[in-house]
Amino acid sequence: MAEQNQYQTPQSRVDSQQITEFSKPRIFGVSGRVGRVRYIAYSFGITVVWMFLLGILMVLAISVFGQDNPAVMIVLGAAYYIGIIVYQFMVSIQRVHDFNSSGWLSLIILIPFATIVLWFIPGTQGENNYGHPPSPNHAGIFITAFLVPIVLIGIITAVAIPAYNGYINAAKQAQQFEQQP
Repeated sequence: MAEQNQYQTPQSRVDSQQITEFSKPRIFGVSGRVGRVRYIAYSFGITVVWMFLLGILMVLAISVFGQDNPAVMIVLGAAYYIGIIVYQFMVSIQRVHDFNSSGWLSLIILIPFATIVLWFIPGTQGENNYGHPPSPNHAGIFITAFLVPIVLIGIITAVAIPAYNGYINAAKQAQQFEQQP
């Protein structure tokens, strides 16, 4: 029997495990898979773009119909929210497909703050029941996904600090009122 040299190069095909085929990202679709970073970026990016478009439409509506017609603003606002909800469902279905679950799990977005769960569940490696793995992310996706927590913290801070200061001022005024003879 010949002994094998433990320092010999391996004879197995290691490269056969590498992924060679990726699914194409679909911004407006329910088939395929979307990874965590792309999910955050798509959700945030489209919402910002739609808010910008809504602002432009409202300015145009005010210039055409005047400020005395609130029905136009209500219709535009309702169309905006319906569009955002439909889009969030589409992206969430692709996200749950990434970890090999049914699209029905996307109903989780109806629970407040439950969407954050989809940020942390890793996708399945390789191909699953819903297709090939999502394509690698580029720099724009990473930048957009990184901005989400920064913007959320900024919004919370912008709302919380003035509210806290108002509470402190109201408490001081109430205390001074109680101390008056």
